[in-house]
Amino acid sequence: MKYSKPLQRVKLIQRYKRFLADVELPGGSQMTVHTANTGSMLGCSASGNYIWIRDSENEKRKYRYSWEISEADNSTLIGVNTGLANKLVVEAIEQGVITELAGYNGIKTEVPYGESSRIDILLQNHAASLPDCYVEVKNVTAQDDDYAIFPDAVTARGTKHLLELVSMVQAGYRSVIFFCIQRNDVNLFRAAHEIDPKYAETLVYAVEHGVEALAYSVNISPQEIVLHDKISVKIGQDVVIEG
Repeated sequence: MKYSKPLQRVKLIQRYKRFLADVELPGGSQMTVHTANTGSMLGCSASGNYIWIRDSENEKRKYRYSWEISEADNSTLIGVNTGLANKLVVEAIEQGVITELAGYNGIKTEVPYGESSRIDILLQNHAASLPDCYVEVKNVTAQDDDYAIFPDAVTARGTKHLLELVSMVQAGYRSVIFFCIQRNDVNLFRAAHEIDPKYAETLVYAVEHGVEALAYSVNISPQEIVLHDKISVKIGQDVVIEG
C-alpha cells in the first residue's frame, strides 16, 4: 500500500484526548494533528520522539494532517494507523502473500456475525467446496524484547471476538485470528498476559478449540507499507506455531 505522497517527519510534543497530538515542524512551528490510533499506543507515543504525518489534502478537515507512523528509540518505524490493518491483510490475501488464506475467490469485509459483531474479513469459495473462513484482524504495535505483543490495554471486546471465532468453528466454518504487526523489528508474537490475562487465557482456549492463529509483520517506510513476513506465534507458555 503506497502513500499518495511521502510522509512528513515531525517531532511529537504531546498526545492528548486520545485522537489529537501536538507536533513541532522542522522549521520550529507547531500544529495539531489527528491521531489515527485511539488506543493506548504503548511504546509509540513518547513526547520528544519523531513521528510521521500524512497530509489528507482536505482543507475542509479541522485537522488536515494525520499521524501514521511512530519512530521508536531504535529508529524502527511503527505503523500506528489502526484503520490500515484490515486493508493490508486484504491486499496481502489478494496478492497471494498469505498462503494460509489462499484458494478463496470471494472477499467480503465488515460482515455481521455472532452477537452484534462484524467480522473483519469473510473469505468464501463455494465452487471449490471450501468452508467459509472468518478472519478477525488485530492491529499490533506494542513490543517486548523480540516479541510483538497484543493487546496493549485490557480488551473485553477482543476476548469476545475470540469466543465468537470459536462458535464459528463449532458451526463448521474456519476461523482465523490474524495479528497484523505494523513493525518489523520482532521475530515472535505472544499475547500480553501481563496486560490482559483474560485475553491471553482466551487465546489459548480458542486455539485449542480450532481457531487458527496467524501473525505477519510489515515492511514499512514513509513511502509505503506492505504486509510481508510471517512470524511465529507463542500460545500460552509452551506452544509455538512456527512462522
